[in-house]
Amino acid sequence: MKSLILAVLGLGLLTGAARAQAQDPSGTYLSESGETRVRIARCGQAYCGTIVSVQGDAKDVNNPDAAQKGRSLVGVQMISDIRPSGDGFTGQLYNYKDGRTYSGKMTFAGKSMQLSGCVLGGLICRSQIWAKLN
Repeated sequence: MKSLILAVLGLGLLTGAARAQAQDPSGTYLSESGETRVRIARCGQAYCGTIVSVQGDAKDVNNPDAAQKGRSLVGVQMISDIRPSGDGFTGQLYNYKDGRTYSGKMTFAGKSMQLSGCVLGGLICRSQIWAKLN
């Protein structure tokens, strides 16, 4: 009986590990507005999202750091420190349209990512659904 319980527990651990590995956010996503493409990939112990293309003014003109206002948005890490949390991921989201960084949550379903940026400890959040391109 004891070995059966251990076998069931071991199977449960393997199933949980497989589920965690299956939830890999890597890929290129198109923002809800269709203006920005971001590639999410591993960076160290977490994941990061780097802008690979953007329509319109491609400079970081709203960055609060004056030295960064002239830099190209392509190559900017827009999403950082993405880590598993609950049924999704959490991380930091840089909004180049207002130059602010927000705490964020991401959930993935099929070919989409729901991205929520929050302020005031998560009391006020705005969400978008981005399409996975690959």
